[in-house]
Amino acid sequence: VFHYHVLLGCLLRAWTQCTGPASEFHLEGDYLIGGLFDIHYASAPGYHYRPEAINCSSQQFVLPNYRRFQLMRFSVEEINNSTDLLPDVSLGYEIFDYCSDAQNLPSILKLISVNGLIQAWNEPDKQQAQKTNGSKVIAIVGPYTSSQAMTAAPLFMLDLIPTVSYGSTSSVFSEKVKFPGFLRTVHPNKDTLEVICNILLHFNWRWVAFLNSDDDYGIDGLDLFIEMIKDRDICLAYTKSLNDNSNYSQIFRQIEAQKINVIIAFIPRLTAEALIESAIRLNVTNKVWIADNGWSLHKKLPKKEGIKTIGTVLGVSQPVVTIPGFSDFVYSSTSHSHCEKDGQQKFCNQVCNCGSWSPESILSVDPSFSFSVYSAVYAIAHALHKVLQCGAGRCNRNITVFPRMVLAELKKSNFTLLNQSIQFDENGDPQFGQYSIAFWNASGDAQEVGFYNLYPSLNYFLNDSEIKWHGNGKVPTSLCSPECRAGFAKKRDGIHKCCFTCELCPNDTYVNATEDPYKCNVCKKTEWSAEGSTSCNLRVVEYMPFTSPIAILIMIGAVALEILTLAISVLFSINYNTPIVRSAGGPMCFLILGCLSLSSLSVFFFFGKPTPPFCILRLLPFILFYTVCVACFVVRSFQIVCIFKMAAKFPNLYSWWTKYHGQWLVITGAFVMQAVLLLIGYSQETPKPYDETLWSPDKIILTCDTNLKGTAGSVILLSSLCCLCFIFSYMGKDLPKNYNEAKAITFCLLLLIVTWMVFATVYILYHDMFIQILNSLAVLFSLYYFLMWYFLPKCYIIIFQPQKNTPQYFQGLIQNYTKTISQ
Repeated sequence: VFHYHVLLGCLLRAWTQCTGPASEFHLEGDYLIGGLFDIHYASAPGYHYRPEAINCSSQQFVLPNYRRFQLMRFSVEEINNSTDLLPDVSLGYEIFDYCSDAQNLPSILKLISVNGLIQAWNEPDKQQAQKTNGSKVIAIVGPYTSSQAMTAAPLFMLDLIPTVSYGSTSSVFSEKVKFPGFLRTVHPNKDTLEVICNILLHFNWRWVAFLNSDDDYGIDGLDLFIEMIKDRDICLAYTKSLNDNSNYSQIFRQIEAQKINVIIAFIPRLTAEALIESAIRLNVTNKVWIADNGWSLHKKLPKKEGIKTIGTVLGVSQPVVTIPGFSDFVYSSTSHSHCEKDGQQKFCNQVCNCGSWSPESILSVDPSFSFSVYSAVYAIAHALHKVLQCGAGRCNRNITVFPRMVLAELKKSNFTLLNQSIQFDENGDPQFGQYSIAFWNASGDAQEVGFYNLYPSLNYFLNDSEIKWHGNGKVPTSLCSPECRAGFAKKRDGIHKCCFTCELCPNDTYVNATEDPYKCNVCKKTEWSAEGSTSCNLRVVEYMPFTSPIAILIMIGAVALEILTLAISVLFSINYNTPIVRSAGGPMCFLILGCLSLSSLSVFFFFGKPTPPFCILRLLPFILFYTVCVACFVVRSFQIVCIFKMAAKFPNLYSWWTKYHGQWLVITGAFVMQAVLLLIGYSQETPKPYDETLWSPDKIILTCDTNLKGTAGSVILLSSLCCLCFIFSYMGKDLPKNYNEAKAITFCLLLLIVTWMVFATVYILYHDMFIQILNSLAVLFSLYYFLMWYFLPKCYIIIFQPQKNTPQYFQGLIQNYTKTISQ
């Protein structure tokens, strides 16, 4: 409170020295509305050791602001002439030229004083003074800029004097804790920047410069813009706060060095004039300029010489609203100016010195914020209308009106003005209006090419075809790095997310440019993708079903083998004591045929959807029982060699072999050893179903996991027996023709070796569903070789050549062979 009185006292002298005629600034009425309009502009002052006031009339005149000043006067007079709004109450105004946010304190103090005095809240006669001799000012319209509002609004908040600004857009005024009585009829910065961001995204401009004014308005805009683009594909490549001392030459050099083609100028009108004039003078070309509310509808800049060389100018502005009757008021007001006729002395900064401006000049300037001023005055009038309980052509004059009562009704505003529903949200921000998107065309006019509706619902439209771009007529680009082609992921290059290199996504990965363009996502196991994909495709699940024609044929072959082994077993049983059966192995033949039959069971488990039991039984019966078969043939080959070649040379060995039944010991040992190896191998790693995806990228081949470690010992044992069998059988290849099983065994083994070598080669080179077919065929052929080349020839002799199946015939063959080798 003490500082308040000191400040007021320091300014009293300035009040008395700064006077002049000012009838345009004052109108008597039952209730007064304060007005703050920066009709003149004073540059930012230097530092002072004591408060100083300023004479605004000596500063630079700003015609668009004078137009808004006239619009407030018109609005009040229009309300006074209305029979519906405040019917028997007259409104007045007390307007000040608010040209400086730091040196216009006398104007603010005048509006909040009572008879030239300001009393502290703790003085006992404060409330009584308000009731008897209180100020008639019930609300304030203005000020225009955010910096001005930051100075003035806190003083008005002390008495909860409602302040309805028509141009202050800084986001801080939405904080009701700090500014409980502040409302505005212009949208806050965040809405303007939202429109700008939509324009950037619409044209795919990702690499931009942001030039802001070095004040509350510009700094707030920069902070909001940085926050907005965090989750969007927009990068702030360069930013600079502009003031009266800015080095535009250096600024444009830095913008050009970073190859920025889009410049957002979030600055007031006068700063914009300095910026654009510097761009023309410095020969800045082929840029896209995005103007904000403050200068997008500028009337002189679009017609300035050389403006076309700087590029294309787009702007975000309030729609131009025609105020009925305002033109007539301006003509009438200027032709009957009271400025020079009224000789009474008024308060400082209520002097215009504007008599030289014609009505045409006033009406032709930038009409921005016209509806904001108009709706601000009407909102206050409607609030007062509610406070005074006006109706039926009269108001209740017995009600003592306090500013806080008007504020309460202002917050609940809900009326229609020029087809717009005027309302405020809980932050005092407008819930009405829209934005226009303007383009400075070749005629030097701001042509509307789109709109952005905020209320009652969000609606955005931009007509690209109406914009005539500079250069080749195509939409300019502004990118740090060109967009990656489809299927390429971005890899950040530097601190900006818009600067990147492109990397091709490999097979079985994809890039989703919408969700995360910087990552190659791995496809699911059931999906696949080619190199450079943007999505995954479902893999085709394949396996060899039982109903497949090939599977049916193979299973028929296995069944036929079972039938043949049974038939041969019956035939050999009937002819068991004949020389053919005895020479083929006698009882060992039945073991071989039985094992061949059991081995064929493996064939059936190569078909159908793989399951753990199926995977185990695919090779287990074949390896186990085929080992017994091969062991039997090893013994047979060894016996043939011993009988005809080794009996004479090694009689003791032959005697031991026959005495202890060596052939059965070998077969049993091979069986037991193979069973143990399979048990150990399958215990360590049991075969299980496996989804093969490596060899066929677009398929899932349902197969069984090849257990190389588990079956290695078993395969080695079986391979060793085959090698022994081949050696022994090859040694007996020159035995008697009709008694020579060795040749048949040798031929079977050759076919067996070739078959499995072919299968192994194909398996290494080719993994597909049909590899299971080849595997089953290899198993089946391995069984058929012995059946066809060892047993069927003997069956043929038994059935069709019985004369060769006699003891005399075989003895003759042996005697002839003995004579041959003895010679």
